Amino acid sequence: MLNMDFSQRIVIDTNTIEWLPSPAKGVWRKPLAREDKESGHATSIVRYDPGSRFTSHPHPNGEEILVLEGVFSDETGDYPAGSYIRNPPGSTHAPYSDEGCIILVKLEQFATGDSQEVKIKTREQTWQPGQGKLEVMPLHDFEGEHTALVRWPANERFQPHKHFGGEEILVLSGTFQDELGIYPALSWIRNPHMSEHYPFVEEETIIWVKVGHLPISL
Repeated sequence: MLNMDFSQRIVIDTNTIEWLPSPAKGVWRKPLAREDKESGHATSIVRYDPGSRFTSHPHPNGEEILVLEGVFSDETGDYPAGSYIRNPPGSTHAPYSDEGCIILVKLEQFATGDSQEVKIKTREQTWQPGQGKLEVMPLHDFEGEHTALVRWPANERFQPHKHFGGEEILVLSGTFQDELGIYPALSWIRNPHMSEHYPFVEEETIIWVKVGHLPISL
């Protein structure tokens, strides 16, 4: 197991960890949290070399993807950088990348009853006003779980707040900060249920953020 104690705060600068081979030739990964070697709950950064592919396989409890670089593909279409995908429980696909890509992948983490399929090309969407000067792009909501992109203008600060059901962040561009540290692009942060922080930025920064999805009993 890797980083499966959800009561602990986890911070990983994924730029500093090595790529490890996956079962598919030409597909590499940086594990961030993993229940078992090849099954169960998993969160990873995954790289497809040009022309690499996985054979068709199922996702019994769903798969969530954010395309970070390149173009990710499967039999349903081509998904360029910025695409957000949710393949619901019981779905099957055979992913590949002709030109190569890097993606964030979360496996086996759908809430009970969540069967929504989502495919959003975020770079074709419009930002919406958020709190203060923040801009938000909602990606998925289910009961108390919320996923979005958030764009922070330079020198913006957010009020101190707690995370009911936890918070998970991947910094996509710029540098995210709080009183606990400084997080460059491609940093992954997981804050546990009822944790608190005071986030801010000095430069324009975009983050992917998910809240309300972590265990609430510690």
